[in-house]
Amino acid sequence: MSLPAWTYSHAEFFELEKLRIFRRSWQVVCHVSDIPEPGDYFRFDFLDEPLVVLRDKRRAVRAFSNVCRHRAARLLDGENGGMRGTCRDGLIRCPYHAWTYDLDGRLAHMPYEGTYEGFSKQDCRLPEIAVDIWMGFIFVSLEPATPTVSEIMAPFEDSLSPLRMDQMKALGRIRLRSRKVNWKNVVDNYVDGLHINVAHPGLRGIAGKNYRLAAGEHVQHIQSQLHESGSVGWSERMYLAVLPERSDLPAERRRLWEYFLLWPNTAFDIYPDQVDFMQMLPLSPGETLIREISYALPDESREMRLARYLNWRVNRKVNAEDRGLIERVQHGMGSSGFKQGPLASGEVCLKMFADKIRSILPVAKLAEKPAGSLAELMAPD
Repeated sequence: MSLPAWTYSHAEFFELEKLRIFRRSWQVVCHVSDIPEPGDYFRFDFLDEPLVVLRDKRRAVRAFSNVCRHRAARLLDGENGGMRGTCRDGLIRCPYHAWTYDLDGRLAHMPYEGTYEGFSKQDCRLPEIAVDIWMGFIFVSLEPATPTVSEIMAPFEDSLSPLRMDQMKALGRIRLRSRKVNWKNVVDNYVDGLHINVAHPGLRGIAGKNYRLAAGEHVQHIQSQLHESGSVGWSERMYLAVLPERSDLPAERRRLWEYFLLWPNTAFDIYPDQVDFMQMLPLSPGETLIREISYALPDESREMRLARYLNWRVNRKVNAEDRGLIERVQHGMGSSGFKQGPLASGEVCLKMFADKIRSILPVAKLAEKPAGSLAELMAPD
């Protein structure tokens, strides 16, 4: 059975998800190419935690709390999650009282140092956040309790390596899309293979006939070889016609669309022309922020630029169709006529996702919304 409807709107259940799922998860921030030089940084707030990823003076990638240890002022500015900046003089200087940190998080300078009785500057550092880099993409975790992204994606490394994702650069800037739905509804829709042939006519026409799903504990894997089948729009037809035959890719990759859902909320769409990530950030029980951007190898040929534009057109239509679908579902989840639904044998990704939620939060096994506090029903963590 699917997860019960009450888990898609229950405020206390949402707080448990933040505590036991999201704080222990790996979250993508940016790509190594976004912070190429020492002092370059990328700001990212997650679960009300201000974070920053940066290059230190030795060019290592590190992540820190983006909060001054003096009076909690935000240290580094920039569009949250969407713009990089550079630390002046290789130092992080608080705009409130000028406490200054080195790029390794060490407190390097504090005005009126001798007036802070019993305080040792040498013992003060910015809290460091765990970092993992997978094929050029930088991930952070507040409380890492699962395998790293590099570990869970190791079985796919040989297949993905010809794409040279670590050498890619951003195509444009981060896009943020707000949706008035629970984050699980967006994830459910992403790994739901049965709706492709019903609700996405364009995608069905080029990928629907051989959509393949595989479920793992930490990653869901979907792929399809592109082909023209039946009625398709001009964007899909032209994309197939102009997509360059990349000689640097194995033949089986030159028309392969591949999708990965990394537990719990980060999706990678891997195409011959580009790679997109889509991250479903939970804001409240009924609101999710979708954060997405595309990366690609440098290629300014007319054919590749046109293919990337058409890819965007195809997926823009899919996103619009999906928005209507998830809003329908979120509305229906609040009705008295629905508790939970059955899952078909082929819905392996949905089943794995629901089972993992239940294993972490056993209260989700209850079909009916429980009375009273959920914490009292939960087994000790």
